[in-house]
Amino acid sequence: MNAAPDMGLKVQGLGVTLGGREILSKVSFGVKPGQVVGLIGANGAGKSTALKAVLDILHADYGTIKIDGANLNALSAKERATKLAYVPQGAPVHWPLTAERIVGLGRTPHLNPWQELSGKDQKIIEDVMTATDCWHLRERTVTTLSGGERSRVLLARAMAVGAPYLLADEPTASLDPLHQLQVMDIMRDVAARGVGVLIVMHDLSFALRFCDHLVLLHEGSVLADGTPDDVLTDANLEKAFGVRVTRWTGGGEQFLAPHRARSGL
Repeated sequence: MNAAPDMGLKVQGLGVTLGGREILSKVSFGVKPGQVVGLIGANGAGKSTALKAVLDILHADYGTIKIDGANLNALSAKERATKLAYVPQGAPVHWPLTAERIVGLGRTPHLNPWQELSGKDQKIIEDVMTATDCWHLRERTVTTLSGGERSRVLLARAMAVGAPYLLADEPTASLDPLHQLQVMDIMRDVAARGVGVLIVMHDLSFALRFCDHLVLLHEGSVLADGTPDDVLTDANLEKAFGVRVTRWTGGGEQFLAPHRARSGL
């Protein structure tokens, strides 16, 4: 999908320090409309920190973040909420609300104070809950759901926002294999509708199969940035993860899986 030159989520020279330690150093990457970008790297590489800095949950010490040409810090909180939807990793939900009510919160940025949900809002809620296979849970209190069920409800809540950019922090964590595949298919479907999708992920095979572009972080900096084939080289994987991988093709798709640690580890 072609987009205007200034369209996209663009991070340039981002630096974040937490507890006196530099977590990110001069990190740059972008997400174009209609693109699935995977943010990968070993534990502690800075993936979730980068995501939270983009969302302004964490304060960046330096660097710029632009959304369709506008500086992030120039946008109001409501504007950011309509442009960036977020799926947190393993977020606890303490409110005894039904799953449908939780998903309905995704429509909040589009409402005025005390405004009721419209018929259009209700249709969006049903559509996204159906897409994430949780419509049958709509009357369940969210605190009674399993971790995997709750994850699908929170994904539906983010999709309900209808934002042009969707950011997800390990959305397949705690899901069974079927729902892992369903979630990744949903991410592709969302991107096909013109949404830019940024996913923090650990599954390298999913990164290879489902992402258009990958950003590999290593010790707080970008080690590689490009297509999956360009990023997931043996040399990059050994340096970033300390593993060697096996590769194969099946059903016209490429797969890879770590098979042993690099010697000397």
